[in-house]
Amino acid sequence: QLQLVESGGGWVQPGGSLRLSCAAASGFSLNDYAIAWFRQAAGKEREGVSCTSSGGGYTHYADSMQGRLTISRDRAKNTVYLQIYSLKPEDTAVYYCAARPSACISLPTNYGYWGQGIQVTVSS
Repeated sequence: QLQLVESGGGWVQPGGSLRLSCAAASGFSLNDYAIAWFRQAAGKEREGVSCTSSGGGYTHYADSMQGRLTISRDRAKNTVYLQIYSLKPEDTAVYYCAARPSACISLPTNYGYWGQGIQVTVSS
């Protein structure tokens, strides 16, 4: 079964940047999967941040974070990255990567595979 592992989170000052990574822990290839990033802040619902389709021809970024995100896929390393720039305190949340076959779908319930989540804290 596909297992996802996030890394790269932590504490960062406002205005800083982070690169989150999502890798497959179980030896499965991510190439056949759309990979999405979601986040959930304390007391709030999980929201979509970004997604890249399996072939890479489609990418999506949340309107609230437009211009501050880059999603990319390294097929040789079997890893998907989310670069977040100009971080704000309101970006503080647990970030999750998720996978589903081929195409990006906005609702988290459409993703069958999830990582354990990684904390991102933005504060001075």
